[in-house]
Amino acid sequence: MSKEVSMPADEQPIPSVWAKPRREREQPALSRELIVAEAVRLLDEEGAGALSMRRLGARLNAGATSLYRHVGNKDELFELAVDEVYGELPLLAAEDGGDWRETVARVAHGMRATILRHHWLAAKIGEVGLAYLGPNMLRYSEHMLGVFETAGFALDEADNALSAVTAYVLGISTGEAAWAAMVARSGQSRQEWAERLWPAAERAVRDYPRLRARYAAQRDGDLAASNDDSFDYGLQRLLDGLQARLGS
Repeated sequence: MSKEVSMPADEQPIPSVWAKPRREREQPALSRELIVAEAVRLLDEEGAGALSMRRLGARLNAGATSLYRHVGNKDELFELAVDEVYGELPLLAAEDGGDWRETVARVAHGMRATILRHHWLAAKIGEVGLAYLGPNMLRYSEHMLGVFETAGFALDEADNALSAVTAYVLGISTGEAAWAAMVARSGQSRQEWAERLWPAAERAVRDYPRLRARYAAQRDGDLAASNDDSFDYGLQRLLDGLQARLGS
């Protein structure tokens, strides 16, 4: 009877598209770039649960086997899709003597806008463990570290500052994106959805005076503008803290 020999842990391949060399057979009609672009379109239209190699192959008029020549599995496809979307982020330069806060704020707002265009993105970033090794994410990180360094932060603290800003954007935008996706599935506008929700929300906060007062104040407001203001408030307070740290 044969005995199966397991591979030592330090010799097992790392399960990430970014941890292995790219192998791609010559097939002019299909490329990794084409596959990833179509995957992003599918994710935008139907959500993360709809993505499969078979479904994607059907959209590309190709068999799933053909896709596997370019992408190892669905997890790798998600890694590639996340990095593809990161390529949309605005990379704004902070010139010497310029306002680093304004630069960081504009990039943060750009990241939020990107997540709200791609509702699936925020939730999937946390699931793709080596996403930070993707070329677009590396480009983004290198650029933003330079912005913080130009402002006067040491490299290690620039790294922590960038992590704090990114975590804030993802934390706020994840909830926003989930709500926006739910509204989109309903076929209604945000305002129409809110109008339907208000009676239930007002009943829920009936015994909570502070929440009741806040809901009443927001009853006839512009939801999009309110979300923008709330996001910017938190972002500016975070930047206040970083600026105080820089001054010390």
